[in-house]
Amino acid sequence: MALEHALLVALREQPAAGLELARRFERSIGFFWQATHQQIYRVLGRMEADGWLTVTEVPHPGRPAKKVYAVSAAGEAALAAWLVEPAAGEPLRSDLAVKLRGAAYADDPDGVRDVARAARADHATRLEHYHRLRARDYPHPDRLTGHELHQYLVLRGGIRLEEFWVDWLTEFLDATDPHPEGQP
Repeated sequence: MALEHALLVALREQPAAGLELARRFERSIGFFWQATHQQIYRVLGRMEADGWLTVTEVPHPGRPAKKVYAVSAAGEAALAAWLVEPAAGEPLRSDLAVKLRGAAYADDPDGVRDVARAARADHATRLEHYHRLRARDYPHPDRLTGHELHQYLVLRGGIRLEEFWVDWLTEFLDATDPHPEGQP
């Protein structure tokens, strides 16, 4: 996926100025697609030049005008075409998975277990955050339609993915514990 498509989705949900879009991106799409503010601004400029976006300048007293981006008809067509293209497989590319596979070769196996514990804590924190978002934003998922339903389903996918990581890392830590409960 190109950053352009992630930005088109975000801007179809709601037109935004660059900074607002970057902040929204961090709170939503950024959970599964990373981009820096500089990348976002650079790509917005390219998308505007390609005719995928329209820009409205909104005056701000005492400050430069704010550029608000919206998806143009050409951008809507590009997004619609991309949405129905076959998606490439989602490969598991994980430094952590390689470290866990090679843990038996570590000079310090407890150090690898520390890495796994820290990763599990990070995933547990993200899982807790996703659960809070679900409770706050989607208390009645059975009533959702349209883009809100799609946003909820992606959040559910994130929840399930984080549950996988927490469960798998717990399994790894339990299986590699040199002193299982009840053992000396």
